[in-house]
Amino acid sequence: MQIFCTIKEVKSFVDEKKQLGNVIGFVPTMGALHQGHISLIETSRKQTDITICSIFVNPTQFNNADDLKHYPRTPDNDIQMLQDAKCDILYMPDVNDIYPNNETQQFDFGKIGNVLEGEHRPGHFNGVGQVVSILLKGIQPHKAFFGSKDYQQVMIVKELVKQQNLSVDIISCPILREPDGLAMSSRNKRLTVEERKVASLIPIIMKKAADLAREKGVTYAKLYVDEQIHQQPLMKLDYYEICDAESLDLLQDIYNKRAISLIAVFVGAIRLIDNLEI
Repeated sequence: MQIFCTIKEVKSFVDEKKQLGNVIGFVPTMGALHQGHISLIETSRKQTDITICSIFVNPTQFNNADDLKHYPRTPDNDIQMLQDAKCDILYMPDVNDIYPNNETQQFDFGKIGNVLEGEHRPGHFNGVGQVVSILLKGIQPHKAFFGSKDYQQVMIVKELVKQQNLSVDIISCPILREPDGLAMSSRNKRLTVEERKVASLIPIIMKKAADLAREKGVTYAKLYVDEQIHQQPLMKLDYYEICDAESLDLLQDIYNKRAISLIAVFVGAIRLIDNLEI
């Protein structure tokens, strides 16, 4: 695996490989890698000839300075995991390579950018748009792979690609979960032992709520989630919604609709998200 620190080096490498007819896959990450990230690398390797992974903790998508400060960083372990997964290229830029002139772009993602994470984390998706736009334009992969735990973010990235007319396929990959069902996340590393145990309730509550939504309706399911989270002293509900899976419109019922439930929960000081199709 080669490691590059500038977008110029990556672009030169990609141009050379494209001339040879290679299909380029790209997996953008913020590091603190886990098996969920590695599954994206493995999917890319199956679908493309060359797999590039980036590690960059993007400051513009954090609306909480403390979250940025404490975001886990494990570069040595990340490099070893990527080598073991047979990733071809690791791009590890500093902030000056991504934002050389401190330039910022403003995006309008419409309704999907204003609900759920967009409402509860103002500016977050604009920061995502900034960095993903720069990475996709700089690297110019044929395919880019994202985990579907960040369901709304994948929708945002697809809208970004559409707005900027970029020639890249955005591939959404399944959520990988721990043995107890908790969605894999870099933030899980910041949980205490007790918090980690409590966090395992999230997928259990979501599954029961999905059953209740089918049997008794959306309102009943939302009340159930609120009550269950409220009973846990270490947990605080940020939101739980059941939405149209295509538009993220909030649903009052799920009959004859493709629905998805999305949740954000604080476990101690750590904010975790998850989703489950209904």
